[in-house]
Amino acid sequence: MLKITESLKTGFSFGLASGVITTLGLIVGLNSGTHSKSVVLGGIFIIATADAFSDAFGIHISEESKSRHTDREVWTSTVCTFLAKLVFSLTFIIPILLFELPMAIIISVAWGLLILGVFSFFIAKGRKDSWKVVAEHLFIAIVVIITTYYIGQWASSAFKE
Repeated sequence: MLKITESLKTGFSFGLASGVITTLGLIVGLNSGTHSKSVVLGGIFIIATADAFSDAFGIHISEESKSRHTDREVWTSTVCTFLAKLVFSLTFIIPILLFELPMAIIISVAWGLLILGVFSFFIAKGRKDSWKVVAEHLFIAIVVIITTYYIGQWASSAFKE
């Protein structure tokens, strides 16, 4: 049986949240700027890989800098961050492949908000906290979605080829 350690929680939580938020922002922004399925798919693969490595490295450095974790704990957080970020980011490929792009974006946003909402609920429940935690996390995701939509729109008009 896998024991849920602080290192696993750190890596999983960070990877899940970052994977969902980053990928949602990317696909919404790329879609609003290009309306291209291949660009959105390419973006997901790139962000899933590059950002998973980047976030894992960031967690690695962060955990080492605290000087309170063993090498094993640091590497556990690092690997768990990488895998969670990679896996959660790649789940957004499924709707893009299965549906026309406008519907796939709607499904992806719903999927991302569902993942964050459910995970935030378990965080709140574990901390014996209120629904405020869930609302706060979903609010942040919605701000990212709206912001990246308008950045995509702006980039499309500002940098026409």
